Amino acid sequence: MLITFKCKSYPEVLMYQEHAKRILDLLHKDLERGVITAEEAPRAVALLEGEIEESRKHQISEQVERDVQAHHGETEDNEHEPIEVVTFSTRAYPLLEMLRSARDNKTDVLWGV
Repeated sequence: MLITFKCKSYPEVLMYQEHAKRILDLLHKDLERGVITAEEAPRAVALLEGEIEESRKHQISEQVERDVQAHHGETEDNEHEPIEVVTFSTRAYPLLEMLRSARDNKTDVLWGV
């Protein structure tokens, strides 16, 4: 399921619910419907930037690497696209930019409305 984040100072941002959950949990916000007010935006930006920085410190674990190799095998398979891992920072970036815009322009971020 998709969540649409809206802000008067930034284009809409769409995220899968499962990816938005990590961010909204960090901000102690409800997944279904909510608002990040202009007053909350500076703190939300700082928290999200901190979480992104922390996520960049941790490389893919050996267990995940083994799982990927076990699933796809080590033989070359021309029928499948190579696996590309999408990082948390990449997924969070559009919402982070929206939050920065909300902070700078003193607007709210809404979803589920």
